[in-house]
Amino acid sequence: MIAVLDYKGGNLASVSAVLDHLGVAHVVTDDPTVVSQAERVLFPGVGAAAASMENFRKSRLDVALQQALDAGKPVLGICIGCQLLLESSQEDGGTPCLGILPGTVDRFVFPREPGAPKIPHMGWNAVTWKREHPVMQGIPSGTMFYYVHSYYPAPSDPSLELATTEYGGKVFTAAMSRANLIATQFHPEKSGPAGLQLIENFSRWMP
Repeated sequence: MIAVLDYKGGNLASVSAVLDHLGVAHVVTDDPTVVSQAERVLFPGVGAAAASMENFRKSRLDVALQQALDAGKPVLGICIGCQLLLESSQEDGGTPCLGILPGTVDRFVFPREPGAPKIPHMGWNAVTWKREHPVMQGIPSGTMFYYVHSYYPAPSDPSLELATTEYGGKVFTAAMSRANLIATQFHPEKSGPAGLQLIENFSRWMP
């Protein structure tokens, strides 16, 4: 059973639909007790950092997530669920985040001139693996994944970086991992067969 954390962020329906398609048992919940009973945790979402953090803490999902990590349960963060794992975000004038991983969430900055890369970054980009990971099994380096974001994770510990992507000449962290935690800035639930493979791998991963 996977607990999909519901902190009033967007995109929960897409994640749930993918898990249904894969035949993976799951529950979308904002109840820390339900999270504590799950075998693994999926931390997805689309939204702004400040509102997401407020809702997350109000529901005490921050405590439930930390307890799941401490218990060695597999955890997957996606998009804002990846960013909030870090210490702070530049979004909303500066937002303290969960601090589970060291680092910040930074905004793309490009010149304001014709032909400059657009913000938000929306679309398909190749993801380059920096090292092997069971959740990436069967997915070649260079596979295209789907992005929708204006901010990106910037971990301060280089060993956390699992994958990178280049956009507008900027190479940024596309995925992070440590022990029983993995997080992606891209949206596997919107990334076709490769994304399905990633989520299926996560559903079977035993770190």
